[in-house]
Amino acid sequence: MHRVNNLMEMIKGRRSIRSYIEKDVPEELLSQVLEAFRWAPSWANTQCWEVIVIKDGSMKRKLQGCMPAKGNPAVNAVVQAPVVLVVCARLGVSGYYKDAPVTKFGDWFMYDLGIASQNLCLAAHSLGLGTVIVGVFDHDRAGDVLNVPEGYEPVTFIPVGYPEKTGPAPRRREISEFTHYETF
Repeated sequence: MHRVNNLMEMIKGRRSIRSYIEKDVPEELLSQVLEAFRWAPSWANTQCWEVIVIKDGSMKRKLQGCMPAKGNPAVNAVVQAPVVLVVCARLGVSGYYKDAPVTKFGDWFMYDLGIASQNLCLAAHSLGLGTVIVGVFDHDRAGDVLNVPEGYEPVTFIPVGYPEKTGPAPRRREISEFTHYETF
């Protein structure tokens, strides 16, 4: 099993994996990945997340049924990966003070879940596992399939497993292309 230890090597080496080998993820590794998620920072430490762990093949097929049949390269990953983590947000807490949003952007849950999901994906990569963050699906239908209660919203599916292959890094803009000093 390939393990990555250097942080920059992890960041630069992590890829979106959409094809997995048939091999279960040991509970010990899954726990480590969820521990990385747990320690993500969040708005006022609201920890506005819930994670549903899916291993059952029929449930994964139901999740796949919430995805468009065309146009999403991760549609097969949801059933092929041995584990799918469904990241849900608790609404109306992150970015709120006294039940009112305090930023121009309203609910801050997407930011918090993005940080936590990145923690999860980097931890998985460091353990030799692959992930992909899937956001194109019928969120309402997925919520019904998963019995997500009112006040919560499924935000992403994250398949987790051993990569079948890892591709090269996509082109990245140079720092000078996106960095501005003092003003835009």
